Amino acid sequence: MKRSLRLWAATGCVCSNKFADRGLLQMNSYLQQTSFNFYCSGIYSGTIRFTDKEVMHAKVDTRRRTQMQENVLDAGAKYVLPLTRIAGQLHVYTDAEWAGDEVILKNGDKYQKHITYQAEISGVERTSQVWAYRGGTALDIVTLDGEVIAFLTPNRYGIELIVKAGYEQLTPLALYAEPLLSQPEYGVNDLGTYLVPMRDGVKLATDVFLPEGLEPGTKVPTILVRTCYDRNGKKEIFMRWANKGYAVISQDVRGRADSEGELIPFYNERDDGYDTIDWIIAQEWSDGKVGMWGASYLGYVVVAAATSGHPNLLAVVDEVNVGSPFVDTARKGGTLCSWPLLSWTLAQSVGTRTDFDIFGGITVDPEAAVDARPIRDIPQQMIGRTSGPWELWSQHPEYDDFWRNCTFTERGDQVKVPMYVISGWYDGDSPGVSETWRMLTEHDVKSRKIRLGAWEHGPNRARDLLDVSFGNDAVVYDYDISVLRWFDRFLKGIPNGIDQEPRASYYVVGENRWRTSEDWTPAEAKVTPFYLGGDGRANSSLGDGRLVMEPEEHSAADTYIYNPADPVADSGEREPENMRKHELRSDIVVYTSEPLAEKLTIAGELSAVIYAASSGLDTDWVVTLSDVNEQGDSIRLSNYIVRAKYRHGLEQPQLLVPGQVERYDIFLQNIAHSFAAGHRVRFTVTSSSKFVAFPNTNTGNNPYEDTEAVIVQQTICHNQEYPSHIKLPVVPNF
Repeated sequence: MKRSLRLWAATGCVCSNKFADRGLLQMNSYLQQTSFNFYCSGIYSGTIRFTDKEVMHAKVDTRRRTQMQENVLDAGAKYVLPLTRIAGQLHVYTDAEWAGDEVILKNGDKYQKHITYQAEISGVERTSQVWAYRGGTALDIVTLDGEVIAFLTPNRYGIELIVKAGYEQLTPLALYAEPLLSQPEYGVNDLGTYLVPMRDGVKLATDVFLPEGLEPGTKVPTILVRTCYDRNGKKEIFMRWANKGYAVISQDVRGRADSEGELIPFYNERDDGYDTIDWIIAQEWSDGKVGMWGASYLGYVVVAAATSGHPNLLAVVDEVNVGSPFVDTARKGGTLCSWPLLSWTLAQSVGTRTDFDIFGGITVDPEAAVDARPIRDIPQQMIGRTSGPWELWSQHPEYDDFWRNCTFTERGDQVKVPMYVISGWYDGDSPGVSETWRMLTEHDVKSRKIRLGAWEHGPNRARDLLDVSFGNDAVVYDYDISVLRWFDRFLKGIPNGIDQEPRASYYVVGENRWRTSEDWTPAEAKVTPFYLGGDGRANSSLGDGRLVMEPEEHSAADTYIYNPADPVADSGEREPENMRKHELRSDIVVYTSEPLAEKLTIAGELSAVIYAASSGLDTDWVVTLSDVNEQGDSIRLSNYIVRAKYRHGLEQPQLLVPGQVERYDIFLQNIAHSFAAGHRVRFTVTSSSKFVAFPNTNTGNNPYEDTEAVIVQQTICHNQEYPSHIKLPVVPNF
C-alpha cells in the first residue's frame, strides 16, 4: 500500500533550540502565526511552528507515515536548515522591505533577487520571488507580495525547506514534482543490521532499509553506500531513497565502526564492494539491479567497485571522489602528502570511529604535526600511538604491488557502469575527479556524465568564497534531483532523458554562468600554449618573468634557492587564495602576461611542460595558475605538485643528475574561468607547499625516515630549445 505523506529526516549541523537572542522576538510577527510544512529532499517531514520561546516540530513517523504530535524541536536534531537562527531573527525578516534587486537586512544579511515561481493557489495565479543569500552557507528566502512564505537551504543531499502550508509550488519544491521523477510514496522499513561476510571471512556491518508498503513479493533495485565514517552518522539521509522506492544498503567498510577487520585505506574496497553486491542480489527483495553513491573517500569506494566489473552494478554517482594514492591522497604526484592526509589518517587511528576534532585540526595542531620529524613517527608524537595505515605506507616508500592494487586506473578496462561524476573548482580532491574522468574517457564508458560547479569539497553550499563572488545560480536547486534521475534512468529504466543531455555541465567563474558541452574538456576548447620567458630575473612578482604566446629565442634561465627548512606556507586548500604575499618570495619564479585586450575564457583539464634542473638528487616542483587583477591581487585558480624522481613514471623512479635539464609533464587541476579584459594570466614555479606535501629534503632518501635536508639551487629553462609552457584550454567567449 502506497503512502501519500512525504518524509525525509535530514542531517548536517545540529540545531539547538535555544534562541541566540530571545530579545529579538516579537509576538506580532506574522511568521509566528504561520504553520510551516517542513520538507527535506522533497519529502514531507512534518510541521514547524515558531513561538516566542521555542521551535515546535511535529514529526512524521518514519515507517507508517503518520503525523505525530507537536513537541519542542529536539536539541540534537540534525538539520542543515538553521531553524533556531531563523527563529531568533523573525522580526528581521518581517521588517524587511522585500523589493528592488537587493535587500540588506537589519542584521547585515544580504539578499539578491533571484528566480520566480508561478502556480495557481486557491484558484488564483500567483508569482513568488526567491531571494538568494549572499555570504556564507545559503539560507534563501521566498516571498509572496512582500511577505516571507518559505526559508530554504540547498545542499548536496537535497533542499531543506519550510514553507507556509499550501504554497509549496511557489518554491523550489516544484522541481520535485517532475512526473518522471520517483516520488516519495513509501515509508521506510528498517530491517536492522546484518553482518555480511567478505571472501576472506571478515564480516561487515550492513544496514538494510526497504520501502514500506510494497506489495508482497515485490522486488526493488538497490542503492549501496559504503562508508568509513560510521553508517549511523547519516542514516536518515540515505534512507530517503527508500521513500522513493529503492532498497538502501548502508555499510561500514572493514575496520570502521561495527565492521570487523582492519582498515587499510584503499586496499580492499574493490573486492569488498564486489562481495557486498553479490550478497545484495541474493536477497529475496532484490531485483538484481544495484547502484552506488559515494563522496570523498566514499567516492573512491564506488569508483573502486566500478573497476571490479561486477555485472549487476548498473549505476554509479561519484561526488568529489578521492583519487588513487599516488595521484591525490597519500603520495600526490609522488610527494608525501602532509596535513590533508595526516589529519584524516590520525582521525581514523584513535579508534574504530572517526575523531572529527582531529580531522578538523582542533585537538591536533596542523603546524606542529607537519613540522614533526621523522615523518614515520608523527602519529606517535601527535596522538600518542602508532597509526596502522601510516606505518603500513611507510613500509612501501616506492610504487609497488601494494600501491598498484590501490590505483583504480590499473583496472579501468573493467569499468562498464554508467557513472555520474560531480565536483567543483574548489574541491581539494579534484585530482581524483580528473583521474576518474580520464579513465572513463580512455575506455569510452558510454553513459558518463560530469557536472562541475563553483563548489568546494562540500558542494552546492555558498555563492561566495574568500574574496570571490559567483552568480546567484552557482547554488542550484536540482542537485539531488539530478542524482535521483541518474538512478531512476539506469536502475528503474525510467526514460527521463538524463542520458541524452550534454555530457558536461560546468560553471564559468568570471562569466558566472553555466555552460554545457558534449565532452570534458569541452569539445569546443582549443588547447593554447602560453610560454615562459624573461631575462633571468623572474624571482618574485617583482621580477621580469613573462608569459608569452611564442617561445623566445634568447631567454635566460631563472634560478632560485630552495631550502626545505623554509617552505612556502600557503593554505594548502584548493580555494581562490590570494597568492600576492607568497609571490614576493625569491624562491618563487613568476611569469605574467601583458594585460589582456579582451576577456579570455578557459575550461577543462590543464597541464604544463617544464624544463628544469636541480643541484639535488631529488626535489619537487609546484606549479600554479593565477588571475591577476588591476590591483595586483593574484587569485589562485589551479595548481599541482610533482616529485622529480617520478618524471619517467611511477614505476621508473630515477634520481636526478645534478644540474641536468629534465622535462616534466605536469597535470594541473581542472577549472573553468574567464579572465576579464585588463587582467593578466600568471604562472609560477616553486618547490614546496608545506600544507600539501612534506617538503622534499632533496636527498633522494626514504621520505618517511629522512631527517637530513639539503639546500639546492633550482633552474627553470625557457627558450626555443627548452620551451617551458602551460597549456590552457581556451573556449569561445559568449
